[in-house]
Amino acid sequence: MSQPLTIIADRQILLAEEIFSRFGRVELIDGRFLDKSTVKNADVLLVRSVTKVDFSLLKNSKIGFIGSATSGIDHIDTDYLKKNNIIFAHTPGSNARSVAEYVLSSLFAIAEYDNFDISKKTVGIIGYGQVGSRVKYFLESIGIKCLVNDPPLAEQESIESYHELEKILKADIITVHVPLTTGGQYPTSQLINESFLDKLKSNVVLINTSRGEVVDESALLSFKATNPDVTLILDVWCNEPEININLLKQCFIGTPHIAGYSYDGKLKATKILAKALSKHTKNMSNNVDVYSLESINNTIECDDDAAVQLAVMQAYDVRSDAVALRELISMPTIEHGIYFDNLRKNYPIRREFTNKKINTKKMNKAMRQCLSELGFKTGPT
Repeated sequence: MSQPLTIIADRQILLAEEIFSRFGRVELIDGRFLDKSTVKNADVLLVRSVTKVDFSLLKNSKIGFIGSATSGIDHIDTDYLKKNNIIFAHTPGSNARSVAEYVLSSLFAIAEYDNFDISKKTVGIIGYGQVGSRVKYFLESIGIKCLVNDPPLAEQESIESYHELEKILKADIITVHVPLTTGGQYPTSQLINESFLDKLKSNVVLINTSRGEVVDESALLSFKATNPDVTLILDVWCNEPEININLLKQCFIGTPHIAGYSYDGKLKATKILAKALSKHTKNMSNNVDVYSLESINNTIECDDDAAVQLAVMQAYDVRSDAVALRELISMPTIEHGIYFDNLRKNYPIRREFTNKKINTKKMNKAMRQCLSELGFKTGPT
């Protein structure tokens, strides 16, 4: 029988101790304070996006497996891991539904505030991976025209509604779902720069839920100053947790990197990592599927005219998260980073649409179908 593993895990990984203790001894650490002395004697390291995993962290360690409970991997030096035969796993797609629900809630919030019909808008989706494709599916389910741009993916396969970036930038709404990359033919670092912004409509709605470094924040502030009708919806920031307060002030919705923070998405991520570790250790008896989510049978009452908007906003109203982050504006600078991180660490349980039931007894068939495609349970109560 193999020796139990020594596992260091970010304490914000959902159910990390409960699930991974079956592989060995689990020590929970704040991800921002993981260092080489902490991980030196570990066999397994489980992180989130706040931990930079590279030579400086792993030098002289005996780690053989690293798991990141994230879709993006810009915080991981994958080349170093390959060279040192360290197995790596992450969780692409685990939070895709959660982010798509955030985007939809944000759009309904701005539509209500500005009193426009969201179905008459065109949305440009930049990045068509797990999240971008889910966003497109949601938006088209409610009748919104979508244009897609993802050059690396388009080189590999045909993408419906694909357009060059120049056309995408003419859309009424732009939502960004790209990984953060600095090299290659299509780097995304500071993709949203002065040149990009100059091509946008003066009243565009711009949403970024990917990575803060995708945006040149100085250019964005200048663009907003000369185009006051622009609506900014930002969940990610450069230099987290010490974010740009001036940029936060200019946002219609600004949130603390929580778009993908549904409870359901977090559990999916933990289970994916546990299955990868099971495969690595050849210990397939650790059945992580026993950890399932209880359905919350909240019933939402809606009528046909505003059923989708009411259902979405009652299931998840992003404005509550935005109100919480805006408290930063009145705080001393020294408290900003701690407060930002605390909002993430103490984020309330948020369940996805699939855990909400809509009373559709009096609804027409088309509306029931639309709600069902968004993931809601439907039927009479």
